Amino acid sequence: MELHGLHHVTAVTGRAQANVDFYTQVLGMRLVKKTVNQDDVSAYHLFYGDEVGNPGTELTFFEWPQMGPNHNGPGSIAQTALRVPNREALAWWAQRLDERGVKHEGLTEFHDHALINFADPEGQRLALVDDEGAPGGTPWPKSPVPVEYGIRGLFASTLIVRQLEPTALVLTQVMGYQLAGEYPSADNPGERTVVFALGQGGAGKELYVVEQPNRPYGQLGIGGVHHIAFRTPNGQEQTEWMNRLHAVGLRTSGLVDRYYFQSLYFRIPGGILFEIATDGPGFATDEPAEHLGERLALPPFLEPRRAQIEAGLKPVDINRS
Repeated sequence: MELHGLHHVTAVTGRAQANVDFYTQVLGMRLVKKTVNQDDVSAYHLFYGDEVGNPGTELTFFEWPQMGPNHNGPGSIAQTALRVPNREALAWWAQRLDERGVKHEGLTEFHDHALINFADPEGQRLALVDDEGAPGGTPWPKSPVPVEYGIRGLFASTLIVRQLEPTALVLTQVMGYQLAGEYPSADNPGERTVVFALGQGGAGKELYVVEQPNRPYGQLGIGGVHHIAFRTPNGQEQTEWMNRLHAVGLRTSGLVDRYYFQSLYFRIPGGILFEIATDGPGFATDEPAEHLGERLALPPFLEPRRAQIEAGLKPVDINRS
């Protein structure tokens, strides 16, 4: 039983239409599912990914316009790194971000990976990372971004904690990660970034944990990340993960049917929310692959409330350029 890397990252937006415009027209990701937060049906839940939203490619957003701005600090998921195929792609992206007026930090490196750090219009911290041609993730051929430069999925997530050791214990002793590197902060003595990896690391299999012992705790808001999810192949292994988490004293949500996948939620020490999600059934369960994201999709248990739910949502045009 082992995790297969990141499944998806779920963040917060205050403006669904602007969010769709940026992630589809600027970043060229495909909107593979336009649905609602199943626990708060007044809010959109937007899923972006590769050509069909394969596990490990999904960046998703809840629309919560009533929230204030995000403030990262201990207890936060501070950045999402997305993968592109090579350094040539990074050079192309640097020019594209410049042309679209998106501020970025230029080409840099971390943990032997070439990357570009930037943020979306709401301050969501992102990076594009050279995945050195790792397998998995197929950009959508109808994207405005050429396939050879397209975003191929998730590379890594960055967490901020006040104390490293409790998080490290969960990652290494429970979830199967290994310590892969440590980088003291050059600007803030006493702070460090520790890299944890599944197997040899790389695309979708790395977590960066920043220890900030003296900073104020973060506050989730617009431009922040709500939770990250990890891949497990099926419900049987997910149940085994639930039993393992319970055995070490971590409380979970129990198994939750999200229709497109099954979910298991738990919080690690320090309060960050993790999820273990199954690879299937997938987003083509209720609409053809060629038409993903074109209409409001609702799981069967919400379908009887469609008229009420649609009345509470502002329409989002996925074809606006």
